[in-house]
Amino acid sequence: MSQTEPLTVVIACGGTGGHLFPGIAVAQELKRKGHRPILLISMKSVDAQASNKYEDLEFRPVEAIAMPRLASLKTFGFVWKLVRTWRSCRRILREVKADVVLGMGGFTSLPPVRAGYGLGLRTYVHDSNALPGKANRLTARWCDAVLLGVQEASHYFPKSECMVTGTPVRAELARSVNVVFAREAFGLDTIRPVVLSMGGSQGAKQLNTHVLEAARRDASVQYLLLAGTADYERVQKMAADLPHVKVLPFCSDMASAYAAADGVICRSGASSLTELAALGKAALLVPYPFAADDHQMHNARVYAAHGAARVNGQETLSPEVILSFVHEIVLNREAREEMESAARALSSDDAAQKIAHVLEHSTLS
Repeated sequence: MSQTEPLTVVIACGGTGGHLFPGIAVAQELKRKGHRPILLISMKSVDAQASNKYEDLEFRPVEAIAMPRLASLKTFGFVWKLVRTWRSCRRILREVKADVVLGMGGFTSLPPVRAGYGLGLRTYVHDSNALPGKANRLTARWCDAVLLGVQEASHYFPKSECMVTGTPVRAELARSVNVVFAREAFGLDTIRPVVLSMGGSQGAKQLNTHVLEAARRDASVQYLLLAGTADYERVQKMAADLPHVKVLPFCSDMASAYAAADGVICRSGASSLTELAALGKAALLVPYPFAADDHQMHNARVYAAHGAARVNGQETLSPEVILSFVHEIVLNREAREEMESAARALSSDDAAQKIAHVLEHSTLS
């Protein structure tokens, strides 16, 4: 296939921002190069909410559910829905005359990739994590190659061709945002340092509470707290008497949120870590303790090993831990810049371009 021939690429992503946003980044790059990307997303509200921002991209929802434990009574329902979604994906792939299928990982990727394999299409799966999930390890059986965010994941796919591409970052995060304008946009003081706290697409009640308690004890920094829709009202009430805390349910302008921040407190999903690296942000990572196979802790340890972040498990998180990060890293210019530099060293600025190249040519070379 010639390099200039347009492709129709179906990208299966969604379910969480960690799968959706890298998929969007690849779609943006493919569209820039003249191809037709079509993104298959789940029917979860988080996907619909996020995808509404990208009117120039084509989204299609498909039914998908998380893979249960093998011994669970839910297995039969899962298999039935899996077959139903696989048939739906076959119809979509035929309808759009797909050339390539790319799964961005997780439960949304398995049926489209399997359907593409059955139709004789080129198929790929991307895994962002240091410890790949079971769904991706299964999906890899029907892929021409596995694309990886980090080299550490390669030995989990011993029978697959693996290519390390890095994890893509949405194009809008690459735009330069003035820190003063960013802070003004969120109603923050333009001089006092800012810590951005976010618990992922669904928020994190315990994390939010500890951040508020830290803010109540010490007003050395301001906090931009993305509480999550479900926890927003509770957090907003708790922060009513804290003028140095700005609470939002979610943020549609993450480029400005990152620009405003001198430090970040967040989960350690692969997509969040990739954004921290791309933007060079010092971070306190609090891995989501219920992630499959505890993969967020594995991700966090990779960054900690490079000096790119501090890591603290949720079970031992406290206001004291947060304030230690604030005073020893955020307010310590030398330590903060050292961590920022270590984070940037882990960045893969051209990940979307590398993935697009593979989809066009089947190789990174």
